[in-house]
Amino acid sequence: MVFSTLRPIMMQSPSPNEPKAGRRKPPRRAGDGPDRVYAALRRDVIEQALVAGAKLPESEIAQRFGVSRTVVRAAFGRLVAEGLLVRASNQGARVARPSQDEAADILDLRRSIELIVIDRLFQTALAAPDVALLRAHVAEEERALAAGPAAHAESIRLSGEFHVRLAEAAGSALLARYVSELVSRCSLLISDHHLPHSGRCAVAEHGALIDCLERGDRLAALEQMHQHLGGVADRALHRQASSTRE
Repeated sequence: MVFSTLRPIMMQSPSPNEPKAGRRKPPRRAGDGPDRVYAALRRDVIEQALVAGAKLPESEIAQRFGVSRTVVRAAFGRLVAEGLLVRASNQGARVARPSQDEAADILDLRRSIELIVIDRLFQTALAAPDVALLRAHVAEEERALAAGPAAHAESIRLSGEFHVRLAEAAGSALLARYVSELVSRCSLLISDHHLPHSGRCAVAEHGALIDCLERGDRLAALEQMHQHLGGVADRALHRQASSTRE
């Protein structure tokens, strides 16, 4: 976070009734800085408010959040490292647009890592409170889905966050980070190729996966996750191949 600690020297305190000269800087707020800008832009990508290829001029982002361009560049750096933005010299930053090969890699990696998450959940013996938290999350997904188009963006975000919650329940911060990054990159594929968000299928499949975990059926849980992510991959790669041919 970059802020000046220098204060202007006042020769004389102004009268309370005297108009204040010049423009005052907005008050510094807790949360200002790269973390706030990073979190907001990342959420915009996940919720498809920012689509693949969208340009992000530093000056406009700085004005939107009331921060310096140095702060914006720091936030951009984190998003570039996660593969959500690209930043070419003399062209500024824009939301990444994965190629067909990159899309295949993202989907393969996500499926492989999330199957590891399922295995880890059985190794660590998922506790009842964890199951309750997962079911509460699915209930939030159902609420957003029932709200209709007004909550479409929230429904997309919650659907992806379910997979992050699974990785967190497995007790691995590293797996949770990888899953979070791959879920975000999958959002780029969905937005770039205008794939419909199958929220109702996601809710049903997430619930079925929790059922498998709760009854201790490891093979069924692995198969459920494999099919769940396989459906996403099939739709994404088929749509991308069709776009390439067109």
